[in-house]
Amino acid sequence: MAALVRNRGDRRVLGRLRLVSQGLLDVGERADSPADVVRRMTAMQAQDLQAALWAVGVRLPGSGVSSVRAAIDAGTIVRSWPMRGTLHLVAPEDLGWMLELTADRLTKGIAARHRELGITRADVEKCRDLALDHLSSAGPASRADLFGVFDAAGQPTQGQRGVHILGTLCRHGWLVQGPLAGNQQLLVAFDQWIPESRCLDRQEAVAEWLLRYFRSHGPATVRDFAWWTQIPLTEVRSALAEIRRELVELEVDGTGHWMSPETAGLLDGRGLDGRVPGGRSVLLLPGFDEFLLGYTDRSLVLPPEHANLVVPGGNGVFKKTVVAAGEVIGTWAVAGKGQRAAVVPELFDGARRLGPAAQAAFDKASRRYLEFLAT
Repeated sequence: MAALVRNRGDRRVLGRLRLVSQGLLDVGERADSPADVVRRMTAMQAQDLQAALWAVGVRLPGSGVSSVRAAIDAGTIVRSWPMRGTLHLVAPEDLGWMLELTADRLTKGIAARHRELGITRADVEKCRDLALDHLSSAGPASRADLFGVFDAAGQPTQGQRGVHILGTLCRHGWLVQGPLAGNQQLLVAFDQWIPESRCLDRQEAVAEWLLRYFRSHGPATVRDFAWWTQIPLTEVRSALAEIRRELVELEVDGTGHWMSPETAGLLDGRGLDGRVPGGRSVLLLPGFDEFLLGYTDRSLVLPPEHANLVVPGGNGVFKKTVVAAGEVIGTWAVAGKGQRAAVVPELFDGARRLGPAAQAAFDKASRRYLEFLAT
């Protein structure tokens, strides 16, 4: 399908279209397993484990936290550093080619820090051999276990040296995070945990990643994707030329935003009640959710004057967000435990109250979250 350029896009509906493409509304085909959610999203920010579990759960009606944890334990979804040096959930067959695209750039970016820590290529290779030998005999190991192995062999792990070594071993596809032990993940050998990986050349890989990003995150811009993956913008633009016929472009304020034809079809009056769906939706999203963090420009869904209320002091820690009709309107937290647990909102406008319909939607979302934690 040829790209269709629309010249009068309304930025107020972009957030609602993103709710659809991200699988956050009951519109179109839905995911039927945690692995399906992650594969369709391509990658989901996951540095906070509990937030990542709910990020999958909120996109999978009827799921519980135990089912998402089970998917991690079974290796049907994996948690690693495919881009930006940040943990993400990805499908196991995708991790290898993603790392091949991004590892060298990140390695160059941290080379000075490795020199400060006294980490050489020989040190990395020695630790690789030590780790793989240990894992082959002892099975999945904690970070502390491997640090002990490294220290005993004369490879000190203090002062972030160990963390950087393990990160390098994961980034180059020798190790990967495997099953959960409580709230930490054990490390395993990459090839044993992920026996089958897809092989894509670089041009093919960038084009596929870009297409899947626009289908799962659109409407979005090429700059959003370039920031998201840290793939050079020139490569991204070249890839867009290959896949643009499979997408639809919506021009908003002079900037092209790309999405799937299915999502774009909602602009043609084929949405619920002849409108883009989600106008009455209220969602409780985790901190670090892709709805907010999957784009370099977050102002389309989060008014800039409220950004500091989501990331206080710009400290990099994102609070859980209340999203109404595709716009972030506040944050939320859980008060109490067990049967007394309750979701408490903190709206940006302290004097504002949710209307009856919005309050009912909020109450439904709250019950869904508490049920997720209990199952």
